[in-house]
Amino acid sequence: MTPSNPSAPSPFATYPSLRDRTVLVTGGASGIGASLVEAFAEQGSRVAFFDLQQQAGEALVERLSSSAPHAPRFFSCDVTDLSATRQAIATIEQDLGDIEVLVNNAGNDTRHRLDEVTPELWDSLMAVNLKQQFFLCQGVLPGMRRLGRGSIINLSSIAWLIPSTGVPVYATAKAAIVGMTRTLAHELGPENIRVNAVLPGAIQTERQQRLWLTEAYTAEVLSRQALKRLILPDEVARLVLFLAADDSAAITNQSYVIDGGFV
Repeated sequence: MTPSNPSAPSPFATYPSLRDRTVLVTGGASGIGASLVEAFAEQGSRVAFFDLQQQAGEALVERLSSSAPHAPRFFSCDVTDLSATRQAIATIEQDLGDIEVLVNNAGNDTRHRLDEVTPELWDSLMAVNLKQQFFLCQGVLPGMRRLGRGSIINLSSIAWLIPSTGVPVYATAKAAIVGMTRTLAHELGPENIRVNAVLPGAIQTERQQRLWLTEAYTAEVLSRQALKRLILPDEVARLVLFLAADDSAAITNQSYVIDGGFV
């Protein structure tokens, strides 16, 4: 999110309501997650993030520590380890205050064929792509209730809308996230806790470029998108900032597609 000229003013929105707000981002060390951490840090939020990529997480903290009003806090944490995430949430609440914004970003889009899916693989992929999102929502609820407000943003995907092939369990989980989001929005709305989903398309992350965005696949994506360019992680982060800020205080139970007009 850092501009090429650090002294130049940002052309994008600043949200005063996000300043000093405690934010938790999962999968925050790279890709969309790293852009989320940086975006919130630049807004002056107190950001904590989970990831298993120790080196990348520490490097991100070091890079942002000199420029952000509050240095982010990195937790080397497996989001599928529910006991570890509960302990980390308790530490965040003690050190940074009750979590007012949760961004459920962590996931795993490893390709898999339908006839190769075993019960064990199913459970593993559902654990990282769906189950942990539900229990992280549950984990931040006591703090949001103490605050009397909160915003939860669940990262889904257009994978189930296209629909994608070669990722049947992942696509199933991402569809379920939208259903979970709508249910939780109605469960928690009376407590002033908002729940929305963001559905990215083919985002130009380091991982996607390394593993999937071949010349042929990129050409296919651009042929189907209305916008003839790849969407950047920073652009996803700016949508999430809006949904976290008080500017969107009347918005809940919604799913926002950000895919350049793919679907």
